[in-house]
Amino acid sequence: MSGNPRGRMAGPVFLAVLLTTLLAAGAIGFVGGVAASPTAPPPVAHPIATAASPPLTGSITGPTVLGYNATQFYAINAAGGPAYSPSGVMIGNITYYITLGATNLTKVSMSPTKGALINSTAQFSSLTVSNVSETVTIHVMISSVYLDNNQSINLTYDVLIVKPYTLTVTITAGPNSTILSFLINIYLDGSYAGDYKVPTLTPGEVYTINWAYASAPLSAGSHMFTLAIPTADKGLVTFPNGQGSYSYSFYITGPAPDYTLWIVLGVVAFAAAAFISLILVGGRRRNRGRS
Repeated sequence: MSGNPRGRMAGPVFLAVLLTTLLAAGAIGFVGGVAASPTAPPPVAHPIATAASPPLTGSITGPTVLGYNATQFYAINAAGGPAYSPSGVMIGNITYYITLGATNLTKVSMSPTKGALINSTAQFSSLTVSNVSETVTIHVMISSVYLDNNQSINLTYDVLIVKPYTLTVTITAGPNSTILSFLINIYLDGSYAGDYKVPTLTPGEVYTINWAYASAPLSAGSHMFTLAIPTADKGLVTFPNGQGSYSYSFYITGPAPDYTLWIVLGVVAFAAAAFISLILVGGRRRNRGRS
């Protein structure tokens, strides 16, 4: 094929120059990009601090003294820990577990021994005791759980088991009408000690009150129980004395006297007398030997 040689060479030369220019421009851009890139490491992100859950707290409430063979309810409650959000909203679970401790646990029990506590609402468990004078300790382990977070606390509550003071007295309903159920107020040495619920009485009915009072040992000396019929029923119901109140006195003896000091003093006095006697006898014998 004929033609101008210069024309035939112009096309390849132009393409070569164009490719070289493009490659050079790319290299310059790459180097510029590398030079412009930051050499310092990227900033480290720090976690945002969050408020802690409220502390886990719990309580046991109920009588601290029970009489023989009594059954009584005790309230268990708790709040806080991981089961609660920082704002105080319950988001997890709180569970309580009960065990008992005593010298003699025969016929001593508590039910239920496990339960859930929701939104600071107390749960009740009943303690039944025997006729043994001792101290029963209620042990409660409370666990607050949310996801993998778990926190627990241990609570103890002592209950003294005693032989109760007993009071027996009769009341008589009037002959004219039925007396609906009412409460008799009972006082010990002038202080409120409790109530006794009298059932509905028919006209002329004689009813016997048997009341047991569990208390820590009373001080030595005279004491008095006083029973009082409510104002609304006075005159309609009477005690054996024909009145609307009745008092019963009793005496608590003190502890047995401690003779230990007197025994010690007696032994010392006897030893001193014996020692003096020996000295006198020895002196007399020496005097006889000289005469």
